[in-house]
Amino acid sequence: MNQQSQYSEAAVKVENLEKTFGAFTAVNRISFEVKKGEIFGFLGPNGAGKSTTIRMLCGLLTPTSGAGTVGGFNIMKDQELIKQHIGYMSQKFSLYDDLTVEENIEFYSGIYRLSKKEKEERMEEVIKQAGIEDFRKNLTRALSGGWKQRLALGCAILHKPNIIFLDEPTSGVDPITRANFWSIIKEMAGRGVTVFVTTHYMDEAENCDRMTLIYKGTIIAMGTPEEMKTDIMKDDILEVRVPGADEWIDKLESLPGVKDAALFSTTIHTVVENAKIGSASIEAAFKMAGVKDYSVNKIRPSLEDVFVSSIEKYDKEHPAK
Repeated sequence: MNQQSQYSEAAVKVENLEKTFGAFTAVNRISFEVKKGEIFGFLGPNGAGKSTTIRMLCGLLTPTSGAGTVGGFNIMKDQELIKQHIGYMSQKFSLYDDLTVEENIEFYSGIYRLSKKEKEERMEEVIKQAGIEDFRKNLTRALSGGWKQRLALGCAILHKPNIIFLDEPTSGVDPITRANFWSIIKEMAGRGVTVFVTTHYMDEAENCDRMTLIYKGTIIAMGTPEEMKTDIMKDDILEVRVPGADEWIDKLESLPGVKDAALFSTTIHTVVENAKIGSASIEAAFKMAGVKDYSVNKIRPSLEDVFVSSIEKYDKEHPAK
């Protein structure tokens, strides 16, 4: 993981950034900084405002109000300059299936206006980094999803940008491919590249140096993974194992001292203000129902626990009108 001392200047900085579409506010006056060489996670459920924010930062969408810079360029005025100095990849990044691997790289080299020498050098670097030496002459449509993803990342960074935006880059690929992809991300960050990434995989978010949680266009939590699980998460988490766990969710949520309950695979994670009081309340409910095969244990919160709890808290404090 990168050390804080590496981050001397901001690669991305926004203040009161807002984007509205008619009466709908997609991004609601958010502020944050991303330091140079940092892996910064931008997390939130679908429709939270992640992609809208990234599009504004990449010069693809003009903000309604606010201010910001990306690589020192003004997001209001310098959209074209920003596009030239960043890399951008989304789950919908367009590779051309009817072109070979080499032809795709050549095509994007032309878009980034690389010289002939740069094009040759970067093609070899991208093919080696992606591990697709054996497929360079193959049509792209013949590649698996994981190989396509690696090629797409390579094409997005052909011009060696100092800042790269990755919007749900590992969506729909297997865990091994995701792990390999993150190895590449860490290697880039180790060379000083700033990586701004959105993901809905909480295990991936653990790879970030810092992260922010956006929900309904508003930033509701920010910090390192450790800070999110200690400073942000004030409540205790109890892992409950009980037969027919899904049938107990609503019952547990109605108990005194239990603030929230959610199904995690075959177990239930309950959010409680106090582990001792919450455990006693849950165990009493099981005994009253005649349940004997159960366990209730306090556990360290996961990032998913933090996010579920933060969203629940926000909704309670900001009831829908």
